[in-house]
Amino acid sequence: MSFTEIFQAGGIVMWPLVLFSLIAIALSTERLIFWLRINRNQRKVVKKVLATYRRAPMDVFALLRQSIHLPISRIFLEALELESPSPSQFRLALESATQAELPLLKRFNTIFQTIITVSPLLGLLGTILGLIRSFDAIEIGGIGSNAEAVTGGISEALVSTAAGMVVAIFTLLFANLFRGLYKRQIALLQEHGGQLELLYEDKYTHKIGTPEYANS
Repeated sequence: MSFTEIFQAGGIVMWPLVLFSLIAIALSTERLIFWLRINRNQRKVVKKVLATYRRAPMDVFALLRQSIHLPISRIFLEALELESPSPSQFRLALESATQAELPLLKRFNTIFQTIITVSPLLGLLGTILGLIRSFDAIEIGGIGSNAEAVTGGISEALVSTAAGMVVAIFTLLFANLFRGLYKRQIALLQEHGGQLELLYEDKYTHKIGTPEYANS
Protein backbone atom coordinates (compact mmCIF):
# COMPACT_ATOMS: atom_id res chain seq x y z
CA MET A 1 0.00 0.00 0.00
CA SER A 2 1.61 3.24 -1.16
CA PHE A 3 1.70 6.52 0.77
CA THR A 4 -0.81 8.01 -1.66
CA GLU A 5 -3.25 5.17 -1.04
CA ILE A 6 -2.82 5.48 2.73
CA PHE A 7 -3.32 9.24 2.50
CA GLN A 8 -6.50 8.83 0.46
CA ALA A 9 -7.81 6.13 2.80
CA GLY A 10 -7.31 8.37 5.84
CA GLY A 11 -9.76 10.98 4.66
CA ILE A 12 -9.78 14.72 5.17
CA VAL A 13 -7.99 14.73 8.53
CA MET A 14 -4.81 13.49 6.81
CA TRP A 15 -4.18 17.00 5.46
CA PRO A 16 -3.63 18.66 8.86
CA LEU A 17 -1.79 15.55 10.11
CA VAL A 18 0.65 15.71 7.20
CA LEU A 19 1.09 19.43 7.85
CA PHE A 20 1.78 18.71 11.53
CA SER A 21 4.28 16.02 10.63
CA LEU A 22 6.17 18.36 8.29
CA ILE A 23 6.24 21.09 10.94
CA ALA A 24 7.46 18.62 13.57
CA ILE A 25 10.23 17.34 11.29
CA ALA A 26 11.39 20.86 10.37
CA LEU A 27 11.41 22.15 13.95
CA SER A 28 13.02 18.97 15.30
CA THR A 29 15.80 19.32 12.73
CA GLU A 30 16.39 22.93 13.74
CA ARG A 31 16.51 21.99 17.42
CA LEU A 32 18.89 19.07 16.78
CA ILE A 33 21.30 21.35 14.94
CA PHE A 34 20.98 23.95 17.71
CA TRP A 35 21.77 21.51 20.51
CA LEU A 36 24.56 19.82 18.58
CA ARG A 37 26.28 23.19 18.09
CA ILE A 38 26.00 23.94 21.80
CA ASN A 39 27.07 20.56 23.17
CA ARG A 40 29.88 19.99 20.70
CA ASN A 41 32.41 22.37 22.29
CA GLN A 42 30.72 24.16 25.18
CA ARG A 43 32.64 22.42 27.96
CA LYS A 44 35.94 23.03 26.19
CA VAL A 45 35.16 26.73 25.75
CA VAL A 46 34.07 27.17 29.38
CA LYS A 47 37.14 25.38 30.68
CA LYS A 48 39.40 27.60 28.58
CA VAL A 49 37.55 30.78 29.57
CA LEU A 50 37.72 30.04 33.30
CA ALA A 51 41.41 29.10 33.10
CA THR A 52 42.16 32.31 31.18
CA TYR A 53 40.17 34.44 33.62
CA ARG A 54 42.27 33.14 36.51
CA ARG A 55 45.54 34.39 35.03
CA ALA A 56 44.53 37.17 32.60
CA PRO A 57 40.95 38.44 33.04
CA MET A 58 41.08 40.86 30.12
CA ASP A 59 41.91 38.09 27.65
CA VAL A 60 38.59 36.31 28.15
CA PHE A 61 36.65 38.88 26.14
CA ALA A 62 38.27 37.78 22.87
CA LEU A 63 37.62 34.12 23.71
CA LEU A 64 33.98 34.76 24.54
CA ARG A 65 33.36 36.78 21.38
CA GLN A 66 34.83 33.95 19.30
CA SER A 67 32.16 31.62 20.72
CA ILE A 68 29.31 34.12 20.89
CA HIS A 69 26.92 31.52 19.42
CA LEU A 70 27.00 29.71 22.78
CA PRO A 71 24.50 30.87 25.43
CA ILE A 72 27.14 30.54 28.15
CA SER A 73 29.45 32.94 26.28
CA ARG A 74 26.72 35.58 25.99
CA ILE A 75 25.87 35.17 29.67
CA PHE A 76 29.51 35.53 30.76
CA LEU A 77 29.98 38.59 28.54
CA GLU A 78 26.88 40.27 29.95
CA ALA A 79 28.34 40.09 33.46
CA LEU A 80 32.00 40.69 32.65
CA GLU A 81 31.31 43.80 30.58
CA LEU A 82 29.96 45.59 33.66
CA GLU A 83 32.34 48.22 35.01
CA SER A 84 33.65 47.13 38.45
CA PRO A 85 30.40 45.63 39.78
CA SER A 86 30.10 44.33 43.31
CA PRO A 87 29.78 40.54 43.71
CA SER A 88 26.01 40.89 44.23
CA GLN A 89 25.69 43.01 41.08
CA PHE A 90 27.81 40.49 39.18
CA ARG A 91 25.55 37.64 40.35
CA LEU A 92 22.45 39.61 39.37
CA ALA A 93 23.90 40.22 35.91
CA LEU A 94 24.56 36.49 35.47
CA GLU A 95 21.03 35.61 36.58
CA SER A 96 19.43 38.24 34.32
CA ALA A 97 21.47 37.11 31.32
CA THR A 98 20.52 33.49 32.01
CA GLN A 99 16.84 34.42 32.13
CA ALA A 100 17.21 36.21 28.80
CA GLU A 101 18.54 33.00 27.20
CA LEU A 102 15.65 30.78 28.36
CA PRO A 103 13.24 31.59 25.49
CA LEU A 104 15.88 30.52 22.96
CA LEU A 105 16.57 27.29 24.85
CA LYS A 106 12.83 26.50 25.10
CA ARG A 107 12.06 27.57 21.54
CA PHE A 108 9.17 25.72 19.81
CA ASN A 109 8.12 23.90 23.01
CA THR A 110 4.59 25.28 22.72
CA ILE A 111 4.31 24.16 19.10
CA PHE A 112 5.54 20.67 20.00
CA GLN A 113 2.99 20.40 22.81
CA THR A 114 0.21 21.60 20.50
CA ILE A 115 1.06 18.94 17.90
CA ILE A 116 1.28 16.24 20.59
CA THR A 117 -2.15 17.19 21.95
CA VAL A 118 -4.05 17.89 18.72
CA SER A 119 -2.77 15.02 16.51
CA PRO A 120 -4.54 12.21 18.46
CA LEU A 121 -7.70 14.33 18.54
CA LEU A 122 -7.56 14.69 14.77
CA GLY A 123 -7.10 10.92 14.54
CA LEU A 124 -10.17 10.46 16.74
CA LEU A 125 -12.11 12.87 14.54
CA GLY A 126 -11.11 10.79 11.53
CA THR A 127 -12.33 7.68 13.33
CA ILE A 128 -15.72 9.28 13.94
CA LEU A 129 -16.01 10.52 10.36
CA GLY A 130 -15.05 7.08 9.05
CA LEU A 131 -17.64 5.33 11.20
CA ILE A 132 -20.31 7.83 10.15
CA ARG A 133 -19.43 7.10 6.54
CA SER A 134 -19.65 3.36 7.16
CA PHE A 135 -23.01 3.52 8.93
CA ASP A 136 -24.34 5.86 6.28
CA ALA A 137 -23.51 3.23 3.63
CA ILE A 138 -25.41 0.48 5.44
CA GLU A 139 -28.89 -0.16 4.08
CA ILE A 140 -31.26 -2.55 5.71
CA GLY A 141 -31.42 -5.68 3.58
CA GLY A 142 -28.87 -4.32 1.10
CA ILE A 143 -25.54 -4.11 2.88
CA GLY A 144 -23.83 -6.19 0.21
CA SER A 145 -24.42 -3.55 -2.44
CA ASN A 146 -22.54 -0.94 -0.35
CA ALA A 147 -19.74 -3.13 0.97
CA GLU A 148 -17.06 -0.97 -0.68
CA ALA A 149 -18.33 2.18 1.02
CA VAL A 150 -18.53 0.40 4.37
CA THR A 151 -14.96 -0.89 4.17
CA GLY A 152 -13.81 2.52 2.94
CA GLY A 153 -15.27 4.14 6.05
CA ILE A 154 -13.61 1.57 8.28
CA SER A 155 -10.27 2.16 6.52
CA GLU A 156 -10.66 5.90 7.07
CA ALA A 157 -11.35 5.33 10.76
CA LEU A 158 -8.31 3.07 11.26
CA VAL A 159 -5.81 4.95 9.09
CA SER A 160 -6.62 8.38 10.54
CA THR A 161 -6.32 7.04 14.10
CA ALA A 162 -2.98 5.40 13.35
CA ALA A 163 -1.68 8.51 11.57
CA GLY A 164 -2.63 10.76 14.49
CA MET A 165 -0.87 8.46 16.96
CA VAL A 166 2.26 8.21 14.80
CA VAL A 167 2.58 12.00 14.49
CA ALA A 168 1.99 12.50 18.22
CA ILE A 169 4.47 9.78 19.27
CA PHE A 170 7.17 11.04 16.90
CA THR A 171 6.79 14.60 18.18
CA LEU A 172 6.63 13.47 21.81
CA LEU A 173 9.92 11.58 21.55
CA PHE A 174 11.77 14.58 20.19
CA ALA A 175 10.04 17.00 22.57
CA ASN A 176 11.18 14.88 25.54
CA LEU A 177 14.71 14.77 24.12
CA PHE A 178 14.82 18.56 23.84
CA ARG A 179 13.32 18.95 27.31
CA GLY A 180 16.09 16.78 28.73
CA LEU A 181 18.75 18.78 26.89
CA TYR A 182 17.19 22.00 28.19
CA LYS A 183 17.28 20.81 31.81
CA ARG A 184 20.88 19.65 31.40
CA GLN A 185 21.84 23.00 29.89
CA ILE A 186 20.24 24.93 32.77
CA ALA A 187 22.23 22.83 35.26
CA LEU A 188 25.45 23.53 33.35
CA LEU A 189 24.71 27.27 33.17
CA GLN A 190 24.21 27.35 36.93
CA GLU A 191 27.36 25.32 37.54
CA HIS A 192 29.63 27.37 35.25
CA GLY A 193 28.02 30.64 36.31
CA GLY A 194 28.75 29.77 39.93
CA GLN A 195 32.38 29.00 39.07
CA LEU A 196 32.82 32.36 37.33
CA GLU A 197 31.09 34.12 40.22
CA LEU A 198 33.51 32.60 42.73
CA LEU A 199 36.50 33.63 40.62
CA TYR A 200 35.17 37.17 40.31
CA GLU A 201 34.43 37.43 44.02
CA ASP A 202 37.97 36.28 44.82
CA LYS A 203 39.48 38.88 42.49
CA TYR A 204 37.11 41.57 43.79
CA THR A 205 38.04 40.82 47.42
CA HIS A 206 41.73 40.91 46.52
CA LYS A 207 41.24 44.17 44.64
CA ILE A 208 39.50 46.07 47.44
CA GLY A 209 42.27 44.96 49.81
CA THR A 210 45.01 46.61 47.76
CA PRO A 211 46.42 50.02 48.82
CA GLU A 212 45.62 51.46 45.39
CA TYR A 213 41.93 50.70 45.82
CA ALA A 214 41.87 51.95 49.41
CA ASN A 215 43.39 55.29 48.39
CA SER A 216 41.11 55.71 45.36
